[in-house]
Amino acid sequence: MAKRVAIIGAGASGLTAIKCCLDEGLQPTCFERSEDIGGLWRFQEHVTEGHSSIYKSLTTNSSKELMSFSDFPIPEEYPNYVHHSKMMEYFRMYAKQFDLIKYIHFKIDSPELDFSLTCKLTARSPICNYL
Repeated sequence: MAKRVAIIGAGASGLTAIKCCLDEGLQPTCFERSEDIGGLWRFQEHVTEGHSSIYKSLTTNSSKELMSFSDFPIPEEYPNYVHHSKMMEYFRMYAKQFDLIKYIHFKIDSPELDFSLTCKLTARSPICNYL
């Protein structure tokens, strides 16, 4: 039986965490409080208290080569500095390419997760068992 991993948020880090879990034979479950992927890259005209949004004209301050995921380059036709709407397209392409959406539970504001963690720390890496 594959070990289960909880991932909080379906932004850039959450999507890549899901993919990495799948690559390692783990069983990921991602909890996203909004109705869409993208995290802070998702522009919202009206933001509720306690949440944040990028501004309407935001573009990346790093080149697309630096912003790309190593296993899925940003399309060549995208500009060197990518507008947030294109980053969202890129995240959607990534999620579709690796079939990640089925591992995400949307509109889960603060999941109550109960877990036990046992770790043995070695000089090279932690070895952990999760329940």
